[in-house]
Amino acid sequence: MFSQTAEYALRAVVFLGNQVPQPCTTAELANAIGAPPDYLAKVMQGLSRIGIVKSQRGLHGGFKLAKDPGELTILDVVNAVDAFQRVDRCPLGRPSHNSGLCPLHRRIDNVMAAAEQTLHETTIQEVLQEPGLLCTLPCVAETAAVGKKAPKSRRK
Repeated sequence: MFSQTAEYALRAVVFLGNQVPQPCTTAELANAIGAPPDYLAKVMQGLSRIGIVKSQRGLHGGFKLAKDPGELTILDVVNAVDAFQRVDRCPLGRPSHNSGLCPLHRRIDNVMAAAEQTLHETTIQEVLQEPGLLCTLPCVAETAAVGKKAPKSRRK
């Protein structure tokens, strides 16, 4: 349902929401969420331009959320990197469907509308507060705890 870009953006935002207030470098984020560092750097730049994350340079630099997780929805993050897609016309391009969606595509769009509404109503804070593991990927702190070193570079 989501592009890989949206998936990485969501993972990064949830991870950062759990790291408040400590900033994370792109390398740390990539390691923690299982994303390619170069690609994630572009995703994070996009999230920064939109104002979802902020970056700071320097020795203790990295990315942090720019908004409170309670004010940031899953839909905000998805739309920041890859707009949520609805069915607004017949994918077959049939002229007879120009006046509206056929019964099949109207039902598909109804499901998409319900999903969009749920994503709009779900904040990152709600995801963070839900019981259970956020993901099965190792976070930076867990990596350091088992004897592996976190990336030394603090540059983005």
